[in-house]
Amino acid sequence: MISEELKIYLKRALPIIGIFVLFPLISYGIWEFYPKRNLNLLIIDKTVLGPGLVEHSSLFWVLNHQKYTKRDQTFYDRKVDYLGYYPAGEKPKPEVKDLSNYSSQMIQDKVSNLDLVFITDTYGVMEATEQEENNSITLVPKKIYGGLDEKDIELIREAKNKEKTLVAEFNTMASPTSKENRTEFENIMGIQWTGWIGRYFDEMDTLLNTDVPNWIKFQYKKQHDGNWLPSGPGLVFIHEDGRIEGLSFEEDYQNKIPLIRSQRINPLSELLPEVVPYPDWFDVVLIERDYKVISYYDINPTSEGLEKLRSMGLPRFFPASVVKDNGKGKLYYLAGDYSDLRVDLGSSKFTGLPFFWKGLHLVTDYTDRESFFWNYYYPLTSKILEDAYTSKN
Repeated sequence: MISEELKIYLKRALPIIGIFVLFPLISYGIWEFYPKRNLNLLIIDKTVLGPGLVEHSSLFWVLNHQKYTKRDQTFYDRKVDYLGYYPAGEKPKPEVKDLSNYSSQMIQDKVSNLDLVFITDTYGVMEATEQEENNSITLVPKKIYGGLDEKDIELIREAKNKEKTLVAEFNTMASPTSKENRTEFENIMGIQWTGWIGRYFDEMDTLLNTDVPNWIKFQYKKQHDGNWLPSGPGLVFIHEDGRIEGLSFEEDYQNKIPLIRSQRINPLSELLPEVVPYPDWFDVVLIERDYKVISYYDINPTSEGLEKLRSMGLPRFFPASVVKDNGKGKLYYLAGDYSDLRVDLGSSKFTGLPFFWKGLHLVTDYTDRESFFWNYYYPLTSKILEDAYTSKN
């Protein structure tokens, strides 16, 4: 016989058991029930610094959760299914797997079998070297591997010509990509980089915030009569020619953190939130008229900040995510380091996880990198993949 006390205990415990045991089992069962979907991707990531594979792990999570597979019906593996830099870890020394040894015919054949090309990062891998200047030592990055090369450009051109879907992300055009290859990329995509990249820092006092690189402060003071930016939040803009400019919160702009704004009805997805704070690296690009703006950056500059932007040749607003038709496919440019996720998302094999986690992560919390993933990156990338799959079929 079960005692009354035990009955009461079980009655109270059942909901908890249901939440932590039954719900996950049901969620996993539904995920297993859904059919796999073949989508042939080529993912390029030249900035892989360690086993975390942070520059593309988020994309692979979306692929696996949505059950997109390779031609052989196996799931994409973030450790092996990309072109780029493979750091030392499981293997004794680093390796590079790219298009270097591909002939033009091999590239054409490869593109013919693809549905989508996704370039998550081409910055590459650097090592710091010491350089003496004015009796002080500065660490200067030296390229080990990275940047768009001629073979990459050939593949991108072929993908456009064959009306494939192509997605390129922040830093595809910037250093260490050569100006010649960048110009080719710009002409193919119909996008022009202004030469500026930017980033938000929640504190410009380098004694309080060690995330501000020393070389940025060193070069800024060198260019601005020894002055540095006031303490407090700020934006740093870096030009490819070495110029560094800064905007201070309240004095130069009024949105403390740069905001990504998406119209309620936009060319990609109504699931995107209207406003998402974004505190990471971005680049400022100009787009041809046939592009449609999915989202744009808004820092709400003051009159003083607007003058600074104009002196830098920058507009009041600048694109965050854009898209245009490419015959059967589409061309996308994501002007931010969106795929870079430095947290472990756990297993992707549960239906409903995006809805569940989205409800637990406030969209306004810019310090929570997972919040950006669930509220912006996941719906954005899911729709890109869905559209490519639909176009294929």
